[in-house]
Amino acid sequence: MLKTGRATAAGVTMSEAPETFSGNRALMLDEALIFEVGTRETTGVDLPDVPDVRMRLGGTERNKPIDLPGLAEPEVVRHFTRLSRMNYAIDMGVFPLGSCTMKHNPRLNEKVARLPGFADIHPLQPVGTVQGAIELIDTLAFWLKTLCGMPEVAMSPKAGAHGELCGMLAIRAAHEAKGDARKRVLVPESAHGTNPATAAFCGYDVDSIPATPQGRVDLAALKAKLGPDVAGVMITNPNTCGLFESELKDISDAVHAAGGYVYCDGANFNAIVGKVRPGDLGVDAMHINLHKTFSTPHGGGGPGSGPVVFSAALAPYAPLPFVRKGDEGYELVEEEQVAAGSHKGSFGRMVAFHGQMGMFVRALSYMMSHGADGLRQVAEDAVLNANYVLRQLEDDMTAPFAESGPCMHEALFSDEWLDGTGITTLDIAKAMIDEGYHPMTMYFPLVVHGAMLVEPTETESKANLDAFIDTMRALARAAKAGEVERFHEAPFYAPLRRLDETAAARKPKLTWSEPEVAKAAE
Repeated sequence: MLKTGRATAAGVTMSEAPETFSGNRALMLDEALIFEVGTRETTGVDLPDVPDVRMRLGGTERNKPIDLPGLAEPEVVRHFTRLSRMNYAIDMGVFPLGSCTMKHNPRLNEKVARLPGFADIHPLQPVGTVQGAIELIDTLAFWLKTLCGMPEVAMSPKAGAHGELCGMLAIRAAHEAKGDARKRVLVPESAHGTNPATAAFCGYDVDSIPATPQGRVDLAALKAKLGPDVAGVMITNPNTCGLFESELKDISDAVHAAGGYVYCDGANFNAIVGKVRPGDLGVDAMHINLHKTFSTPHGGGGPGSGPVVFSAALAPYAPLPFVRKGDEGYELVEEEQVAAGSHKGSFGRMVAFHGQMGMFVRALSYMMSHGADGLRQVAEDAVLNANYVLRQLEDDMTAPFAESGPCMHEALFSDEWLDGTGITTLDIAKAMIDEGYHPMTMYFPLVVHGAMLVEPTETESKANLDAFIDTMRALARAAKAGEVERFHEAPFYAPLRRLDETAAARKPKLTWSEPEVAKAAE
């Protein structure tokens, strides 16, 4: 239905709207590159002439102009403010990528993370001057071990793949300590793509395990591949199809019986936090993305934090440093000889310093403000919201595992419902932008053709989900009704129209060059 005063892609297109002289569209302002806003010959501030002094840079001083544009402060502020208005954020609306990228981050966490003693400390300060911060790390570690039912945790890994590396290095160290140089790691096809990459990086041969038609690990196929050369299995639970691996305990028992270890990818911990303890399922190592389950969205590439919990079997091989409470307070154990005992087989150090302090503070603030019952409700509400989306849309879109039972925190759809329409998953994603929604995860997991993975998280209200569902239904019905041009040309209302993504990927323009016309004028 066309609302008065509002253009839609199905009604009035941008080509029918009057062009503006400025290029601006009401409050959506056209913005040039910062190099085009300013000039390289001027500067926005007055600086004194540089005195004639002897350089002490050892021959590394600059020998050509820096070529940065000169702008006054208002111009700089306006430029980046205008750019920020082109971003989509969790503070603007539903973010279908959910905890994978943009889960709501309570402002309380930010306030606590900025407290003096957390925000302004330095990793090279004497340990005696940062006792409160180290106690916080130890407290957070206690919560993580309690939630996972595991006795040890390494806090230093910086993110998910880094945590995977930590866990697999501990597994390798455990085998080497027994003189057992195993070379093969089993990875289900429903695992995260970083899992086989991490195993290969650690020097292992990767052996893929197929999934059942229900989207879970084929236990019989896994058992058939176990042998004395198998170091372990890397399994994602809940898996990338949004399903809980109900036979994980049986998988763990089989792998342990063959002398291997179980690594669990904990990126989807948001679906089971407070409900399931991975240690009870036989997991030996699992990373936890603090920036997913415990807030601090990491859209844009950072920051991240990926602590790894360990079973008793792998605890001696956990990395340094770790926190230990002694008679004189908390200490960071950073030397192998000092760590002898609880970490007698440690494979060494993962990073220069202990971890991401801001991430630790936000995560603990999130945990303590929720409490045990609140964290359990996080998982319950995330799963409830995802299942609501799945069941409301399964008649208009294809849900390949709808008969496999409830999903976890992600609702997965394939592109089968688009067969014969001439419209693709990418076209649907572009049309979502016109409707004011950031696209969902596309084409992942790879085991589902044209995948569309929707993760609403626990903080979306029923009203917000209903609006999203109604929008997706309308798009699905428009696609099936043959409105091909609408989808192929979308987005109409974004600051930029659809890009040639193949050309952009193969021939990216990563630097600004002065236009040839300007050069000729000189």
